Amino acid sequence: MGAIMVPMGTVTDYLETLSGPNRETLERVVAIAREIAPEAVEGTSYAMPALLIEGRGLLSTLETKKHLAIYPFSGKVLTELADELEGFDRSAGALRFSAEHPVPDALVRRIIELRLAEIEAKTRRK
Repeated sequence: MGAIMVPMGTVTDYLETLSGPNRETLERVVAIAREIAPEAVEGTSYAMPALLIEGRGLLSTLETKKHLAIYPFSGKVLTELADELEGFDRSAGALRFSAEHPVPDALVRRIIELRLAEIEAKTRRK
């Protein structure tokens, strides 16, 4: 499997390079993230266009040749939600899906809320 080639720039710039159902599906994920974390700013994390909180990656969502993916920049979030992720392909750091089989909005919210809680806990410890 080759490296994911992502245009550098903002989340908005990246989404503008996509079209059709994949773009709509990823735009929905980003819209939910913005609802939950309106203070998030656009930037990059691990060379991916991402929404950031306090300089930490909250979420990236990308199109690859074979699937769409959500990256919550955490090894714990998707593991914690494993029971709710039945039917989706995942690793510790990525949830893979398609426009035809999108992640339900409620589950996207849970992923973002858990990652936001992680970031807030780390920020409080500083």
